[in-house]
Amino acid sequence: MNQRIEKNRETMRLFEKCINTNDLELGNKLISAKAAFKTPVSPEPLMGAEGYLSVVTMMKASFPDVQWKLEDMVADEHTVAVQWTCSGTFTGSQPFVGIQPNGRKFSTTVMNFYKFDDDGLIIDDVAGVGIAGILQGIGAIK
Repeated sequence: MNQRIEKNRETMRLFEKCINTNDLELGNKLISAKAAFKTPVSPEPLMGAEGYLSVVTMMKASFPDVQWKLEDMVADEHTVAVQWTCSGTFTGSQPFVGIQPNGRKFSTTVMNFYKFDDDGLIIDDVAGVGIAGILQGIGAIK
């Protein structure tokens, strides 16, 4: 296998550890400082590891036990597609999308596409929205 592809795959395995531990030091080793992540939680792009992990911090405020499990990935030299299982319990101190914590558990499959720069750092993350995007678009969910 191509060395760059294997490095990208290893980066994603470390990234799983990074987001599950909210480890900024590790994040700075994996995510480009130039990365500008677009997310519904911020009108402006979130920059670098600190910006990316701010979303993890927000999730943990609502779901203290939130975890991402890397289920599968497909990689080439500049992109890795990852299937995650994301799960947690809504027992935190903060509401989520306007809903107060209620102790309910969730587990869902999430698909993300990570882009890598020439230095092998994550430069972009595009999430596959799927059926939730349709439901949101027609007003069935917020």
